[in-house]
Amino acid sequence: MQIAHLNLRSLQAFQAIMQTGSATAAAKQLGLTQPGISRLLASLEELVGFQLFYREHSRLIATEEAKHLTPEIDLLLSNSARFLELARNLHKTETGSLTVVAPASFNSGPLVNAVASFIEKYPRVSVSIDSHNPQVARDLVAQRSIDCGFIQLPENHPGLISVPILRSPMVCAVPASFALAGKTVIGVNELLNTPLIMLGQGRPTRQKIDLMFKAAQVQPQIRLETHSVATACAYVKRGLGVAILNQVLAQQYTDDQILLIPLEPVIEHQYGFIYSAYAPMPRLVQAFYKHCIDYFNSTAGA
Repeated sequence: MQIAHLNLRSLQAFQAIMQTGSATAAAKQLGLTQPGISRLLASLEELVGFQLFYREHSRLIATEEAKHLTPEIDLLLSNSARFLELARNLHKTETGSLTVVAPASFNSGPLVNAVASFIEKYPRVSVSIDSHNPQVARDLVAQRSIDCGFIQLPENHPGLISVPILRSPMVCAVPASFALAGKTVIGVNELLNTPLIMLGQGRPTRQKIDLMFKAAQVQPQIRLETHSVATACAYVKRGLGVAILNQVLAQQYTDDQILLIPLEPVIEHQYGFIYSAYAPMPRLVQAFYKHCIDYFNSTAGA
């Protein structure tokens, strides 16, 4: 079997028949004639050396061998589509599609205006935003299954290049009814005996917060733990306690029931823009990266 003899159109015919169970329906799906589909299938069967489908009444039924081939054929076609999309992006930065991954609160917070203004600048670009746990996000970007992303630093994944792009301090999210709501800055000692809402243990920032309390010899009164900034803010609004949160993520949840007040000592988050180390940054990703740098620089401190 020679790879040079492999015909992508034959693979598309195979995939369409698997999806529809009919040469006629597959032909309609691909915009071909039924004899054309049959010729493509015969060509593929000749190449692999065995039958891929058998007829049962009016349907084509996949052989066991065809079922084994299906995932690989799907992958080949997916990669060929990605290749063509990449070629189009390289030809003209202003067109194409961009896939981005980031934490959910980052997607719904600081990234919203950055992406919206990018789309306004490049109206022919389609953007797909996704969220995964950090390890999955790292792997997807490293494997180039996703073009780029944002992740909390430091980052040491061998398959990634990360560039610092945004800093954000921790703040106290305070119910408007609390006495602390009148403060311009809240010191760690002022949190003594204050009911706290904390993001879950195991996060690097949580470890820094725990060390801050330990250094100040303050025993934190943790009333509730959660892994979601949105959930933490919901309980703050309910008056359950004060939450210590990342400012850029918490800003989207503020209203007249909740205030964000700087925390001392300062604990800072740093986010990085990540892309795969296994290939040069595509031109469309470069354009998005530059746009985000400019956007976050222009809004710093706002």
